[in-house]
Amino acid sequence: MNPDIQTKFDSYPKDARQQLESVRKLILKIAAENALGDVEETLKWGEASFLVQGGSAIRLDWKPKELGVIKVFFHCQTSLVETFKEIYRNEFEYEGKRAIVIPLSTNIEQVPLGHCISLALKYHSIKHLPLLGA
Repeated sequence: MNPDIQTKFDSYPKDARQQLESVRKLILKIAAENALGDVEETLKWGEASFLVQGGSAIRLDWKPKELGVIKVFFHCQTSLVETFKEIYRNEFEYEGKRAIVIPLSTNIEQVPLGHCISLALKYHSIKHLPLLGA
């Protein structure tokens, strides 16, 4: 893990840190399973950011003003979150066109977050497809 991201995650409460690390592992797993290449891990706007060549960046963060959730951010000028809302209308809460809100109590293995991450990591090759090919 990028040391800056590790330091950022370590500054959070344990339950938030664990949820963020679980989502990070899911991102890395999906990139590997789909042979998408190396995942660039950096801090952007003070948030953990993950990107593969040909994908759209995914950012993760927890904020003290919203103690019970983390957010998985997607580029707001893509059709990603709009597509997620269409496909997964009742599975997630959303923040506008930019984020999926994940309660800290959510088992990310039991929600379709992996599919959303997969679509983001492949975005530039599927953005022309209806519902991103989902």
